[in-house]
Amino acid sequence: MPKLSDINPRSLARSALDAIKPHHDGDAMAPEMNPDHEQGRGYMNIHDHALIGNLRTAALISMDGSVESYCVPYFDSPSVFARILDKDKGGHFSINPCADVKHTVKQAYMPSSNVLTTKFLSEEGVAVVTDFLPRQSDPQLSNKPLLFWLIRRVEVIRGRMPIRMECAPAFDYARAKHDTDFVADTSVAATDQSKVIFKSDQLSLDLRYIADGADSIPGPQVKLKPLDLSKNGHLGLAACADIDMYDGQVVTFVLRIPPGHQTLDDRRPTKEQIEQLGIPIEVVIKGAQKLRSKEDPLLTDELIRNLLSDTNKYWKNWISRSTYKGRWREAVHRSALALKLLIFEPTGAVIASPTFSLPEYIGGTRNWDYRYSWIRDSSFTLYALIRLGFTAEANAFMEFIFCRIKNRNPDGSLQIMYTIHGGSELEEIELNHLDGHKGSKPVRVGNGAADHVQLDIYGELMDCIYLGQKFGRPLSYEIWTAVRELVDYVIKHIDDQDLSIWEVRSMKRHFTYSKVMMWVAIDRGLRLADKRSLPCPRRMEWLAARDKLYEDIMTNAWNAKEGFFAQSYEDKDVVDSAVVIMPLVFFAAPTDNRFISTLDRILSSRERGGLTANGLVFRYDTVKADDGVGGEEGTFCLCTLWCIEALTRVGEYDPPRLAKAVRMFEDFLQYSNHVGLCTEEIGPAGEGLGNAVQGFTHVTLISAAYNLSRTLDQGSR
Repeated sequence: MPKLSDINPRSLARSALDAIKPHHDGDAMAPEMNPDHEQGRGYMNIHDHALIGNLRTAALISMDGSVESYCVPYFDSPSVFARILDKDKGGHFSINPCADVKHTVKQAYMPSSNVLTTKFLSEEGVAVVTDFLPRQSDPQLSNKPLLFWLIRRVEVIRGRMPIRMECAPAFDYARAKHDTDFVADTSVAATDQSKVIFKSDQLSLDLRYIADGADSIPGPQVKLKPLDLSKNGHLGLAACADIDMYDGQVVTFVLRIPPGHQTLDDRRPTKEQIEQLGIPIEVVIKGAQKLRSKEDPLLTDELIRNLLSDTNKYWKNWISRSTYKGRWREAVHRSALALKLLIFEPTGAVIASPTFSLPEYIGGTRNWDYRYSWIRDSSFTLYALIRLGFTAEANAFMEFIFCRIKNRNPDGSLQIMYTIHGGSELEEIELNHLDGHKGSKPVRVGNGAADHVQLDIYGELMDCIYLGQKFGRPLSYEIWTAVRELVDYVIKHIDDQDLSIWEVRSMKRHFTYSKVMMWVAIDRGLRLADKRSLPCPRRMEWLAARDKLYEDIMTNAWNAKEGFFAQSYEDKDVVDSAVVIMPLVFFAAPTDNRFISTLDRILSSRERGGLTANGLVFRYDTVKADDGVGGEEGTFCLCTLWCIEALTRVGEYDPPRLAKAVRMFEDFLQYSNHVGLCTEEIGPAGEGLGNAVQGFTHVTLISAAYNLSRTLDQGSR
């Protein structure tokens, strides 16, 4: 019998993990070919997805339990799963009932959380898949590192359910080859268990699992097998498993970037030696846990339960700080939770959407990459979060943007967008090897609009800074001088043309929206100086420029013959719903006859020269307005919600219009998807279009609900 002194204690703990090493079954097993399970599966509709995230990246999960879009390790990293853009070779990670099981599906978020549950129900049984990317319940106090894992927990809660799992990564937007190895998994307590390592030139992932059962029920039998999808265009083997599961059984799959290899003492006791020593294996496992790196803890069911509990607690604690008490609390809080998923925590940047190249019209060419931080979108996002009381996010973004302000372009300008790390290089390329969602090509990554001249961004930014001064951290003198220089830049370019909010790819114009937002930039600069008693040496020049610009807009943007503010000075016959921003930014009074006439024109049908169909609003007439892109698009959610908020402002003085705003808003909420998320646009049949989840939509939903609630409450007093 061995003595304790003969055994290295570190090796003793390690022995519980790898004393009996599983065989390297990747070479022994022939890969499964041409599986029938998902043959013929087409594209899921864009709106049939939910989103999970960890403030570093996010995963889009379809109603049938497939990870359809996932970029690792960050929002703007190349995708490893992108089946939503190519159903055959884009890559996927699916968990659902086996093909011969007739079932229905229910999908929902846990209450006040971004943890997702997908429930598969059949006559024989019910299985629940719980998906999340972990967060610590209190990141400030936690001594545990954030684990960058994608966790998918499968539990059968009634009867029997045969489950099929497929993990088929397609690295670097499905451009990179990878090797697949089935190796011993030393991060779990079970013996004779393997994991899968997917290795490309630039990135490696490993897929592990832990099986367990409730009470005395044994865990399910799991066997990972290779899967050959090369006929679909995959450039490396996938992994799959068919699992027969019964009530009380649980299996959790964990996908991660594996930690670096650690060197341990090779003097390891055998399993028999541990048994001879009489030390319970559970004790050895706990000892092993203490010896492991905190970034690579032992994978146990207890750990998974704790991570799930912590993640749920994090989201519940966060949303509980909301100050919104209005009548649309559920929709507002779901929108706030969605916006939180778009924040890149390390820098405070806010992305427009976690997806890329989803079409604005099926089969069309308006497919753009939104995984970047737009000055405009981010400013509106911070406005919405500040309104709900989330000032920490506002302060973090302000720090991000102040860094950009201090490092402006040589001519004093800002880019319209930046990478989440603050970079300015966003080269746009087309991925012609990908099919595009339902054949919508081209698939684009990067964004060629990054170097556009869009002068409206200074108005959105200054409005955000001004609001931030009411609720956030006060400006330093150094930042104020930089802000002054921004206002001076706006005044210098007050008569310039630009490409404006819709990022047209044709010729520059004097867009009305941009002129209004330039007026906002100057106005907020003046207000900041007055409210904070800040030095403003060019105050009189600012005042003169602001007033002159106002007169210019009233003269040059107004179509006197037809009675509306036009899209641009040059295109007096084009109606553009962006101009409804006027009373929202206090450029025009909501009782102004010109504005009311413009709003009425926009809210009339397209047959009557307006932009509205079925209570939803288009941006502009793409046939009449040359935007340099071509193709059709759906109604724009942002524009619909701006019109609702404009109606609300007018409705303070005209009650029937307020009632119309309520009807339009409640009707719009019906177009959110099954988990309360919104896309960028809505198609003719009510289908979601464009990138999802779209931050701008949720921002304007919050703003519209906030102002509707406030106006209704004031009227009831």
